[in-house]
Amino acid sequence: MLSRSHKVFLISTGAVFLIVAFNFLFLSAPKAFSEEKILSIEPGMSLRAVSLKLKDEGFIRSRIFFEAFVIVFAGERHAVSTDYFFEKKLPVYEVARRVALGKSSLAPIKLTIPEGFNNEEIASVAASKLPNFDKEKFLVLVKDKAGYLFPDTYFFIFRATADDVIKVMEKNYESKIVPLRPEILSSGKSEKSIIIMASIIEKEAKGDDRTVISGILWKRLSLGRALEVDAAPETYKAKGLPPAPIANPGLAAIRAAIHPESSPYLYYLHDADGNIHYARNFEGHKANRAKYLK
Repeated sequence: MLSRSHKVFLISTGAVFLIVAFNFLFLSAPKAFSEEKILSIEPGMSLRAVSLKLKDEGFIRSRIFFEAFVIVFAGERHAVSTDYFFEKKLPVYEVARRVALGKSSLAPIKLTIPEGFNNEEIASVAASKLPNFDKEKFLVLVKDKAGYLFPDTYFFIFRATADDVIKVMEKNYESKIVPLRPEILSSGKSEKSIIIMASIIEKEAKGDDRTVISGILWKRLSLGRALEVDAAPETYKAKGLPPAPIANPGLAAIRAAIHPESSPYLYYLHDADGNIHYARNFEGHKANRAKYLK
């Protein structure tokens, strides 16, 4: 017959074994859970679908315990859709806490689009930063959106797609242009004309030159002359504005297109240092070319 101390030892040993086995089988991270791993939970995924994904991809051992912990942490059967970055292996309750509360631990990706970038340039920058960005798809979708993808600094989640980038940039354009629409209406010009002119100004002007160059270009149009700007070579042959914006202008260029500055000039050029030189007529322009563009 076992002594009392022997029974206590067996019970204690068994309890420890059960605790260790329980922790290993249900709470600890699986062997397949590698470090520096990214988990993507798509919008609309049910908790059951999420737990199955985590089990299949080696993040958890027990779907039951994961779902139970999510409910404990979130108070509902809910998993926040985003990208999660795991620097190291985590027990199931910590994985559940992160997913329930949307703790992604993944820094947003910074995407800076300079003023005057065309759609091809935007696509190249986005493709270099966002792994899920489809450059060819983007260019197809924005074929008729040149000028309306607002240049700015954006922050996107790791899995952002071409559709996401377009949506955010168009929304930003709309937020920036809404306050200016009364001014556009007062100018007597259409929003499309303003954006086309702004896209040219963005390429042709620098700093304070914008409003003066805007005045010169609008004056050329009013005189029935060709624009003749290097940024849009077709304007040397055809009169009027190009059929669409040649780039995506920023606010300063848009405002300059709306509010051109009147001047006696009809020509301008930039020298090698970027300084601008104006002329009233073609003879003066030829003299400036001979003097500053040697």
